Amino acid sequence: MAIFSWNPWHGCKKKSEGCLNCYVYRHDARYGGDASIIYKVKDFDMPIRKNRRGEYKIPSGSIIWTCFTSDFFLEEADEWRKEAWDIIRERHDCSFIFLTKRIERFNVSLPDDWGDGWNNVTIGCSCENQTRADERIPLLLALPIKTKQIICAPLLGEIDLSKYLNGQIYSVVASGESGIEARICDYDWVLRIRNECVKRNIEFFYKQTGSKFLKDGKVYRIKVKDQAIQARKAKIDFKNSND
Repeated sequence: MAIFSWNPWHGCKKKSEGCLNCYVYRHDARYGGDASIIYKVKDFDMPIRKNRRGEYKIPSGSIIWTCFTSDFFLEEADEWRKEAWDIIRERHDCSFIFLTKRIERFNVSLPDDWGDGWNNVTIGCSCENQTRADERIPLLLALPIKTKQIICAPLLGEIDLSKYLNGQIYSVVASGESGIEARICDYDWVLRIRNECVKRNIEFFYKQTGSKFLKDGKVYRIKVKDQAIQARKAKIDFKNSND
């Protein structure tokens, strides 16, 4: 299964605690850019581009990670979102996955034929602490979305998801924060989320440790290149037994 990245627009506005050390801001600053400047990219139509034979360049069945250098529901992107939805509709043969801290804006520019959701769209609601989980996840649960995820990243504190794992959530992801100024991620926080998922037979994925990783009372400094590797070595990912 082929995997592609599609960022129809670039740049974002910081919204909550998890945005403090945003990787997009760090990346842009490294090259003299400013991630607070939001613009439509030249590859906006990438998923529907075709080759000389008239075939889509992105093959059928692909997974397309969408809008990972911005937020799909960003207010500044309202004028472009309808066209992005049109592209996603046309490529109903591919799976689109995107994350958001703005789930409250889900209905802005929503397609008229959305109904109870499109089968090829997975939406992950990002929450970095208990406050944001309690604010955003109830909104996610109330919305007509076929495949719903909870993304605890960057994980900045202990989160109790037990009251939200009611069968609607397909999977949960936990991840520490990267970067020089990264805040600590406690392994016990990760395990609590993981154990709740196991209890309810919900898929769990531990993406990365973060740069400052606390385990058994000791803080470890983990290089960026090793964070995902160390998370995999923990062997705590959990696959839904129904899959």
